[in-house]
Amino acid sequence: MSVNEYIVVGSGATGSMAAQTLVEAGAQVLMLDGGQRDERYAGIIPDKPFLDIRRTEAAQHRYFLGDTLESVVPGPVGAGAQLTPPRQFITAEVSRFLPLVSESFFPLESLALGGLGNGWGLGCGVFSDAELSKAGLAPNAMRAAYQTVATRVGISACEDDALPYTSAYLEGIMPPLPLDPAPERVLRRYSRKRNALRAAGFHLGRPALALLTRDYDGRRATALHDMDFYSDAGRSAWRPWIVIDKLKAMQNFTYTGDFVVTRFREEDGVVNVVGLDVKTQLERSYQCRSLVLAAGTLGTARIVLRSSGERNVRLPFLSNPYTYVPSIVPGSLGKAVPRKKASLCQLVLLHDPQGKHDDVAQAGIYTYHSLLMFRLLREVPLNYVDARVLMRYLLSGLLIVGIFHPEQYSEEKLLWLEDDAQSPTRDCLHATYRLSAGEVAQIEARERAFLGAIRTLGAWPLKRIHPGHGSSVHYAGTLPFSEDARPHSLAPSGRLHGTKAIYVADGSGFRYLPAKGLTLSLMAQAHLVASGLARR
Repeated sequence: MSVNEYIVVGSGATGSMAAQTLVEAGAQVLMLDGGQRDERYAGIIPDKPFLDIRRTEAAQHRYFLGDTLESVVPGPVGAGAQLTPPRQFITAEVSRFLPLVSESFFPLESLALGGLGNGWGLGCGVFSDAELSKAGLAPNAMRAAYQTVATRVGISACEDDALPYTSAYLEGIMPPLPLDPAPERVLRRYSRKRNALRAAGFHLGRPALALLTRDYDGRRATALHDMDFYSDAGRSAWRPWIVIDKLKAMQNFTYTGDFVVTRFREEDGVVNVVGLDVKTQLERSYQCRSLVLAAGTLGTARIVLRSSGERNVRLPFLSNPYTYVPSIVPGSLGKAVPRKKASLCQLVLLHDPQGKHDDVAQAGIYTYHSLLMFRLLREVPLNYVDARVLMRYLLSGLLIVGIFHPEQYSEEKLLWLEDDAQSPTRDCLHATYRLSAGEVAQIEARERAFLGAIRTLGAWPLKRIHPGHGSSVHYAGTLPFSEDARPHSLAPSGRLHGTKAIYVADGSGFRYLPAKGLTLSLMAQAHLVASGLARR
């Protein structure tokens, strides 16, 4: 059996970024990945505006509702509520190969080519030096890595009050998306109430998005078709699969899909990597000199726990608490929806009460249109017929405000593996997640402050909706960074303590989880881990 120079596990935001850095440095890289793709809908979605599709396309029910109506699911809204039929491949085979049991934590995981990055909302945000230090990351190195990643993916943003929290010092930033009428009204209101809101610690502005507003690197500027939750037409939105497709053309990169890595073993300078074929469930193995784990925080935890052979280990983890607040802008009710628009975040409202950039909560403000009204009707306390009429009138003035809170460790946020003979991997990940009374009180006080700020901005909050722990899809911290060689922790280089050639390139090492969009920081850290390996 040939020995590869590097094996990278996972093709999501971190795996693709680590692989790109290694390949560009001339290293030989084998990527092992679950490899699930959309084979059904991608080829039938027209590259046309949403409103045109709704008026003219006879087959629209297929990708809006699904061939088996898989988009129309009963029950409360939780993690992955925005996964339309063309995006549901993201979670294909997860329940079979990545089982997780919990009564209090309900995360989203992926075995797709591109991982959760296929459904990423594209929100970017640099962590402040204070946030980086709390997370265990080196500020100077991360600043340089942020710029490398930003240059690769292309970011649009705006010079406004949100800039210090979003793209900050990044160069080469593109202009922001145009605003929809309702958030534009909110932004005008902010200009009038700015002093009062700033005094209360609030800053409003445009988000930084990994979405092109100019043609760049062979990709097309967004056409504002409002089909962002269904299609990657023009590759305007950065997705990890774009990188993988480019790397496949390189002689020093090999991609192997339909494979779930289960464990590793180091012996005599060689790492033996074992996993299962997704289609046959037969075990296969590969060998390498250095292994880079980028399977996502939960996936990497499984691999490390299995490889240690221990069943009594409890790993800590972090997941941003999340609440969303449907709100109405009265002056926009009953107005026409723009034909050219995007489904992505329109504004960000940041709460930094001390002004130190070390304890920041963030709310993303979205309009609602192309995800279709039936997803909202279950939240309206009326019968279906009346609710449909009411929502048609409210839709143009409706904002969805999603509030993310920063997260720290506590004793009741734990993961562990247990045997499970029914699983192909013969085990199952278990989790418990409970907020302390102090955390609950802090979140409650902060959300009340956000509700007051929303009202000041001229919107009416309707109610707070708590979709369950894990619904933020922001996870980290299972193998915290440590200068000391403690078991189940990482060296600052990303190397797993107790090993010689096992490196972790995802968010497993973060000791603190800021509320800002996480993906840009995950990619920057993956680049740092890979560039450190390349220098070796």
